[in-house]
Amino acid sequence: MSNVPSPPATGSEGCVFTGASKYVLDEELANIVNISMALEMPLLLKGEPGTGKTMLAHAIAESLHMRLIVLNVKSSMKLVEALYQYDTLTRLNDSRFGDSQRNVSNIEEYIKMGKIGQAFTTDEKVVLLIDEIDKADTDFQDDMLDVLDQMEFDIIEIDKTMKAKNRPVIIITSNAKKDLSDPFLGRCNFHHIAFPEPDMMQRIISVHFPDISRELLDHAVRAFYQLRGIRGTEKKPATRELINWIRALKADPEFKAKDLVKGDLPYLGVLFKKSPDFSLARSAVSRMRI
Repeated sequence: MSNVPSPPATGSEGCVFTGASKYVLDEELANIVNISMALEMPLLLKGEPGTGKTMLAHAIAESLHMRLIVLNVKSSMKLVEALYQYDTLTRLNDSRFGDSQRNVSNIEEYIKMGKIGQAFTTDEKVVLLIDEIDKADTDFQDDMLDVLDQMEFDIIEIDKTMKAKNRPVIIITSNAKKDLSDPFLGRCNFHHIAFPEPDMMQRIISVHFPDISRELLDHAVRAFYQLRGIRGTEKKPATRELINWIRALKADPEFKAKDLVKGDLPYLGVLFKKSPDFSLARSAVSRMRI
């Protein structure tokens, strides 16, 4: 990868991301990842499902030999759940039955770190993936950024401030289902991952299937983009579905790549997961010319 900036010595020594074994990286994305690590700012990734937002965090962790901690955001989640949990029920049971080796008078023994808490308290530098932040409400988003800015949070039950031992590499993903607040956007670096063009998709598929024939690669990718172009589908097939579809085609001993040219597109259920989409695709296939 050319022109990938190296982070300065402060904060992210030696951390330069240039891609991973199963992640095809373009130069612009490599640059924003490395700049975000250098500036120690969260990187907010937007894009439709299947564009590799979540996999980027896995690729960074693989490339930099860091542990990955994943916070899967849910609509009902409160920020404190991502920071820590106080297990009052276990402490109550231990105090009633007296068969625990823990000291029930020491509340700290009943504090369990949430995903952000784990990223702060571990001795090693980690990659923290906050996945689908747009599911959370605005208060959660803004309060979380306060914590990530300050690199500390308070555990009220024991009147203790937990400070991060190492600032994690923070990747935040959004499927753009809900607008994020201006303060939130202002405190992140941003990159939109567009759905891959056919040439890039061929590179991606070649990484996952190094032995794929040129014929199958060309015909499968061409058919895939035609299927994605079917009007009226609610959930267009993404990269993950294409990889699984090619895996299914290769596993079928009766299948031949030239069959795709004839409009024989088997295993549509691997690509389309909703019944109306499947029906639309099946109807459209008979009219396709690959």
